[in-house]
Amino acid sequence: MYGHFGDGCVHCRIDFDLESAGGLRRFRGFVDQAADLVLEHGGSLSGEHGDGQSRGELFVKMFGPELVGAFRELKAIWDPDGRMNPHKVVDPYPIVSNMKLGSGYNPPEPRTHFSYPEDAGSFAHAALRCVGAGKCRDTESGTMCPSYMATFDEQHTTRGRSRILYEMLQGDTVTHGFRSDEVHEALDLCLACKGCKSECPVDVDMATYKAEFLSKYYRRRLRPPEAYSMGLIMLHARLASRAPRLANFLAGKRLVRRLGGISPERRMPPFAPQDFKAWFRGRGEVNPRGDPVVVFPDTFNNYLHPETLKAAVEVLEAAGLRVLVPQEALCCGRPLYDYGMLDTAKLFWRRMLSVLREPIRHGLPVVGLTSCVAAFRDELPNLVPRNEDVKRLTMQTLTLAELLRGHAPGWDPPPLTRRALVHGHCHQEAIMGMEAERELYERIGLDFELLDSGCCGMAGSFGFESEHHEISVKIGERRLLPRVREAGRDVLLIADGFSCKSQIEELSDRRALHTAQVLKMALDRGPEGVAGNEPERAYPDV
Repeated sequence: MYGHFGDGCVHCRIDFDLESAGGLRRFRGFVDQAADLVLEHGGSLSGEHGDGQSRGELFVKMFGPELVGAFRELKAIWDPDGRMNPHKVVDPYPIVSNMKLGSGYNPPEPRTHFSYPEDAGSFAHAALRCVGAGKCRDTESGTMCPSYMATFDEQHTTRGRSRILYEMLQGDTVTHGFRSDEVHEALDLCLACKGCKSECPVDVDMATYKAEFLSKYYRRRLRPPEAYSMGLIMLHARLASRAPRLANFLAGKRLVRRLGGISPERRMPPFAPQDFKAWFRGRGEVNPRGDPVVVFPDTFNNYLHPETLKAAVEVLEAAGLRVLVPQEALCCGRPLYDYGMLDTAKLFWRRMLSVLREPIRHGLPVVGLTSCVAAFRDELPNLVPRNEDVKRLTMQTLTLAELLRGHAPGWDPPPLTRRALVHGHCHQEAIMGMEAERELYERIGLDFELLDSGCCGMAGSFGFESEHHEISVKIGERRLLPRVREAGRDVLLIADGFSCKSQIEELSDRRALHTAQVLKMALDRGPEGVAGNEPERAYPDV
């Protein structure tokens, strides 16, 4: 059962067998019996979404042959050639004709990188998951299909993309399979926000389907330049950390950005003079007898915004915990999925497991600050299934708020009596949820509003790409950025996502803080936080 109930209308899905001749006969018999029952009680067969092929054949039951004949005469007057929506109300197709499934349904089962556990390992079943409910067409709330919200083009809905993947596997309308340019076009504006994974009634996971498609579309082909400039950012960042001033100088050159497929209208986030891991190595041990916790040094916060990881470390230490930071080069590979580099992503995960195997087997929690946590919980078990260390790492990886809630029960967080607007990262809202953050903000006394602001439009590297810059800005301007500009200067802006913070800073005169920085502010400056009317600029390196 799903949807609303009223006026005798019940939304339900029934598991009919629609792939065998016998199953189709049982389905057709059920439809006849249901129609007779409705009419026996004086009801109507015409549902709220119209009749068409699904019920047209039953009209003679409800209206009788004489009135249906009148329908036919009227249509013939206005449409003598039968070109306007033929065979739907008059002379209808049989209900069991033109089935999406049917007794001949036998889609190919391609080998996949992801395991699709919710679909019994079948990409074909995943492509069939959508039932066309159309919730992805909501433009007023939620996150699902930000590109549709900006374009109002059906092909950019989850429903539209699901349909073309189905057609691709069928091979009748879309004939080039995973090499199809039509499918690539339909998936191109998918921001991989994962909104559909949590907001779609049947949990369509278009971000995963897109990554799978791209892995095959680009097999033995060169990818666009942004795939190498931004998809491999973890490698470039390691190199840039050796000479950050030179790297920032080169990144500021329009020619360099153009060669890398990066919009010349974007400012590249600068590499920090000292990365987080180097800073951590230079500190003495704190809380040597405290419970150990591993802080994951993700690529973006390690090399670009180390102040966020520094704040997290000092907050965890204030809670009495002993922080451990792996010094090996680790990355969850999040940027790789956007370009279908799934074999490379598996290599990163295997290295991750080799480094973290002992800590996770000892039950140590792993804290992440960005969408890496979602990657640990979503992409990792999907790419590397049936592995006990993967299961442990997935269960033991937490956001900062989750860690403080579950592993520092005796710690009283510092009060902060400020007003704040909170923008949730798409991946966090879809995979982890924001409940732990809500509880934490309430505990510190923050007067906050969790915005229904949808996707920021940056979506990792999406908004940096030349061909996507315009729509990225348009998406951000729909809900998030107007609220940011309307906020008073004394209102804190909180956004834990690296790309969200980048979009806000790029397209407004404000700067958002991570939850870790907000807690650090409260630890250092007391309940009032930072004095003045621009707290995020007055306190940039908490």
